[in-house]
Amino acid sequence: MACSTHLLSQSLYPLNRANPAAARGHLRFQASPSVRLGSGTSRRRALGLRVAASAEQGRRQVEVEYDLQAKFNKLADQIDQNAGITRLNLFSPCKINVFLRITGKRPDGFHDLASLFHVISLGDTIKFSLSPSKSKDRLSTNVAGVPVDESNLIIKALNLYRKKTGTDNFFWIHLDKKVPTGAGLGGGSSNAATALWAANQFSGCIASEKELQEWSGEIGSDIPFFFSQGAAYCTGRGEIVEDIRNPLPANLPMVLVKPPEACSTAEVYKRLRLEHTSQTDPLVLLKEITENGISQDACVNDLEPPAFDVLPSLKRLKKRIIAANRGDYDAVFMSGSGSTIVGIGSPDPPAFVYDDDDYKDTFVSEACFLTRNENEWYREPISSKITSEEDLPPEVASVSD
Repeated sequence: MACSTHLLSQSLYPLNRANPAAARGHLRFQASPSVRLGSGTSRRRALGLRVAASAEQGRRQVEVEYDLQAKFNKLADQIDQNAGITRLNLFSPCKINVFLRITGKRPDGFHDLASLFHVISLGDTIKFSLSPSKSKDRLSTNVAGVPVDESNLIIKALNLYRKKTGTDNFFWIHLDKKVPTGAGLGGGSSNAATALWAANQFSGCIASEKELQEWSGEIGSDIPFFFSQGAAYCTGRGEIVEDIRNPLPANLPMVLVKPPEACSTAEVYKRLRLEHTSQTDPLVLLKEITENGISQDACVNDLEPPAFDVLPSLKRLKKRIIAANRGDYDAVFMSGSGSTIVGIGSPDPPAFVYDDDDYKDTFVSEACFLTRNENEWYREPISSKITSEEDLPPEVASVSD
């Protein structure tokens, strides 16, 4: 029998982790005469133990006194660190554009924008597991029609991370999809940001959040925003992200109403006429909202007119929500390039959404504003829920928005 620090640590580890208070006390065990116990001072110090022996009925009784709380907590941390992460479940929230100004067209064909992006509590859940494969990721999802090949932004993000870091981790990923697509909510962009965050966790956080944010702009304009703290003033194509000091209150409710039809972002921008956009300085809008709160006048979206041109029924939906408003909503507006209409101030949709057969396939969800702490990913609020989690609308069919 060998009595070593390693073996003793293994035997005491579960006890100490389960009940740290028990780590202050006495451990008694019986040893046969053949047990060799080190008697030197140096050995006792190496073990961190005080040993006393006495002869009793032909056997030795050994009493060990110990104070191991700090010692074994440190050992446990080392074991956890050496073991590494093998599985990770992360929340992947979407966003809304509280206001969206289009300020010009760029030589590269993209448009310059200025917008207050804010993360909200509606989101997907993504489960990551290390794969034994060193050549391919495997993606599955709960929604038929979602691409699971390299066209999916999750796979693109993992490929980007390996390219930038030289790591060789591959993954099994399951996407539990709740955010509708073609909605102007950035669900696919959030999935990509979440995948980059996850890959970095599996690799021991060898990249900084700033690096992840900068890299992510290579595969999508909206992705860098999700590496903010959850509320940011975004300019350029959307990739220039500036955190705002006063995020909108988390207890301010909202309702999201999205018809089955999606808006093509490319088609919306094609029909955009810069001369017909708002002339309000976006910094004035930002100041108004962060200092005085949300109002209908401040929630400007320059993409509403072309989106309503692409999808006239969306314009009717917004008008009906405003007409049905009995003071419940502080503002009603479209998010991004559509086709989600947001009502800020109440989690409840107007009754016609449920009563009118024209809206029987409409996606409806309550939500609230959400932020995150530095060096932590977003967490789904306990109260967050979707009106129907099982009967998702058919347009929830892609993560490429």
